[in-house]
Amino acid sequence: MKKINWKEVWNESKKHGNIEGPEKWALILVFGFMALILLTGSAHAETTQDHYKQVIVQKPYTVQVCTEGNGKSDLNNFLEGAIIGGIIGNNIPGEKGGGALGALLGGAVNTENNKGNRCRMETRYEEEYKEVYSHSTVTFTHNGRTYSLRFQK
Repeated sequence: MKKINWKEVWNESKKHGNIEGPEKWALILVFGFMALILLTGSAHAETTQDHYKQVIVQKPYTVQVCTEGNGKSDLNNFLEGAIIGGIIGNNIPGEKGGGALGALLGGAVNTENNKGNRCRMETRYEEEYKEVYSHSTVTFTHNGRTYSLRFQK
């Protein structure tokens, strides 16, 4: 380890002159705060405590959900199909009795299409409660007063 030649350091610092401008005021401010801290007494921490909170973590998973038909009775399905089929059948030009035929076919087709199982994929969530870090507090006494500060690690 090299020994510091303090005489050389002193002579080198004299070449640069006195500290002026913002550097001078910053240095005065720093020394002032240091003196204030030393003169006002010391503070000591009494306790430091970590705080935790409960959160819900949702983990997605998919399931296949099947339903039988569309949830309506065969009669309801037939009537809905018959109404739509009758409207279409009545609008066919040059066709007599087209509305009745359309109603009959529409009712039968709609009833048949809504039978059986219908399946779809659905996303569901499994919930898990987890304890995670929230914040910390430090409690200290300075000049007879107790303070508590909240902070993040």
